[in-house]
Amino acid sequence: MKDLIPPQSTAELMPAGERRLSALAFQQLASVPAAVEWFANIDNPRTRRAYQIDLDDFCSFVGLTGAEEFRAVTRAHVLAWRADLETRGLAGATIRRKLAALASLFDHLLENNAVAGGNPVHGVKRPRVESNEGKTPALGDDQAKSLLTAPDGWTLKGIRDRAILAVLLYHGLRREEAAQLMTNDLQDRRGIKHLKVRGKGGKTRYLPLHPVAADRIYEYLERDSQREPGNGPLFRSIRGRSTGGAVTGNGIYKVVAQWAHAAGIKVEGLGVHGLRATAATNALEHDADIAKVQVWLGHANISTTRLYDRRGQRPEDSPTYKVKY
Repeated sequence: MKDLIPPQSTAELMPAGERRLSALAFQQLASVPAAVEWFANIDNPRTRRAYQIDLDDFCSFVGLTGAEEFRAVTRAHVLAWRADLETRGLAGATIRRKLAALASLFDHLLENNAVAGGNPVHGVKRPRVESNEGKTPALGDDQAKSLLTAPDGWTLKGIRDRAILAVLLYHGLRREEAAQLMTNDLQDRRGIKHLKVRGKGGKTRYLPLHPVAADRIYEYLERDSQREPGNGPLFRSIRGRSTGGAVTGNGIYKVVAQWAHAAGIKVEGLGVHGLRATAATNALEHDADIAKVQVWLGHANISTTRLYDRRGQRPEDSPTYKVKY
């Protein structure tokens, strides 16, 4: 995709001695900015990177060499690409995401008159979701308790990590959301302490701060004696060149991995998203309204929230235990 963005400036595209654009220059300037604008409107860097890879894949497969060639893309091209993705053995969810990325780009290009006709991705069948249950691993209650108590309570790092784990397990945040928290995001609303969370798409939500997380956060802030007064990163790096700066999303992931290992928790694929799944699953199992859980997690669609609803998969509710002889 990046190769389709022409490097020339507007002046370079204009023929010498003329003040109007050539047909080629007009096409380039008419089509490229729409795609660039579409990318710019994707706030989450991880989503932007994934979509970049997906569109690079499509452009490479079809052999697009110029942005104006998007006008020539048909449903047959998309069908051939989907067949190629299936041949490569990609997961159904991955193929769905790639098709969704391409569909979103074409919707934007159509809205900006950068291409004509309809969206060539519409009508292309997407792989079924294999199950109504999400693939993200979730911890059991005992495992979650073990993880919450794994960090030590006397070193600054241990106290910080105890606060990070509490924020994740009691509020279901994404790792980037936790990394971006500032001290001023601890806010009183109607007399109750809340977390101000910046979610996907620039959407902000306010979550009541769980008492356990509140105790751990304020203990950490009290012990972090090197912190400058005023607003700053809530969770700060302790070691290396980044000392004093905000813990990154990758740093949050390392905290989870370190203490899960220390607690002897062996769950394949466990990461920050696994703690998000744990929080959502636990809330639903304790009768939280699924629509409220959707807002709590910052999901745009309730179907995503349902992936965390595993109440029907609890072993203790199985008909196995209803059989009596």
